[in-house]
Amino acid sequence: MRNTHLKTVRNLWRGSARIFFGRAAVMAKALGNTPEEEHRPGLHKLAEKIKGQVGLLFADTEPQEVMEWFDDFRQADFARTGNIASRTVILPVGPVMRVYSDPPEPFPHNEEPQLRKLGLSTTLKRGVPTLETSHKVCDEGKALTSEQAQLLKLMGEKMVVFRVGLKARWDSVTGLVTQIEGVSVEEQHEPGDKDDEPMDEE
Repeated sequence: MRNTHLKTVRNLWRGSARIFFGRAAVMAKALGNTPEEEHRPGLHKLAEKIKGQVGLLFADTEPQEVMEWFDDFRQADFARTGNIASRTVILPVGPVMRVYSDPPEPFPHNEEPQLRKLGLSTTLKRGVPTLETSHKVCDEGKALTSEQAQLLKLMGEKMVVFRVGLKARWDSVTGLVTQIEGVSVEEQHEPGDKDDEPMDEE
């Protein structure tokens, strides 16, 4: 889970909504897993949908407004190990540059050992890590290794987009649970997700 972006969501909804995350089984139990256990009518149907990395949003805002807000919310982020490269990245001959700076700046000399550890055949020229030959960092459509993901992050290359998916809504007046179609999701799958694993909070 991308904690930084989740904090952004929390802050933007502060004062008008509450967002809860925790173990899926515990949140489902709190709502009620059966009609006999449910805290309010219809909540057991919502509890059935709490699986994986799922949270609860409590708000008085109109449902359409909530769905439109989350459909528009996108945050670029760095890819992690196992994510699929969205493009091919090739470093040209010459100084290794940080792409996130404007204008791009070369890496400092003290980071040259780390660049070599991540697979770059660099040498120091006038104190600047430099490539004698071009280096392919990753191929579009292929899963990233740990070294590739770390190198892309150091360079400032963002390849994933964080989005929040809305699965269903519960109406406190009618007790109806409605499935939300056209769910927005994070555009890259995080490997190793577990249905009952708590989300870390920074």
